[in-house]
Amino acid sequence: MRESDLLRALAPDPADPPAPPAVTLVGVGPGDPNLLTVAAVRAIAMATVVAYPVARSEAEGMAARIAAPWITPAQRRLPLLFPMVAEAEPRVAAWHAAADALAAEVMAGQAVVLLCEGDASLFASCSYALLALAKRQSSCPVRVVPGITAVAAAAAAASSQGLPWPLALQQEGLLIRPTPETAAELEPLLDRCAAEGTVLALLKLGHRWAWLRPLLERRGLLAQTLFARRVGWPDQLLLPADQVPGEEQPYFSLLVIRQAWPVVLP
Repeated sequence: MRESDLLRALAPDPADPPAPPAVTLVGVGPGDPNLLTVAAVRAIAMATVVAYPVARSEAEGMAARIAAPWITPAQRRLPLLFPMVAEAEPRVAAWHAAADALAAEVMAGQAVVLLCEGDASLFASCSYALLALAKRQSSCPVRVVPGITAVAAAAAAASSQGLPWPLALQQEGLLIRPTPETAAELEPLLDRCAAEGTVLALLKLGHRWAWLRPLLERRGLLAQTLFARRVGWPDQLLLPADQVPGEEQPYFSLLVIRQAWPVVLP
């Protein structure tokens, strides 16, 4: 089914009552518009206002780009500034402003979706808006629609292209976290995961690959590590890490490090 046909099929029936005023956080997945869930597409279709985070006032926003096929011209767009800065004060001010703007739309009778790249609850900028709403606008109705994470999408895409890469099996654990800043932080993390039988997924790789690749090579882990870059986008790349050169990688790159396999396997 084409996207236009699916959008028509999921569009609200004019005979149905309008969606009640509320804020719905919608996880839109890592990049591919086809990875939005049916619940996500339905939530977007029923909204009168589509809000999304932007790093700069003139930017489009990655979540809005991902969900673009499911947004109609009749829906009003509401970009919300989430500055990518280290200082706490401007970030907190932006979260408060976003919560107040969302609540104001709901008070005006609007059904609002706030688009979140990936999953709405995992390392999501929109989670701060959720917390700010609970603190500042506790009477504002809120619901959350989960989305596919980049880690899950990377494992599925790798398996689909002939690199079987289950994230976790049997009694294994799975630890997902941003890539540490230094080798001194990562070494004990790898030791712990090896001892516990835990698969380690490292997000936001970027420039850290320059020092991380030699570390994995020294520990004999390169061939057991999945490298994924810009999962879900047209320039997606998935490779065993030993096939990836050591230069800096894009920020939206990740690793899935498997140090061992369960004893019982096919």
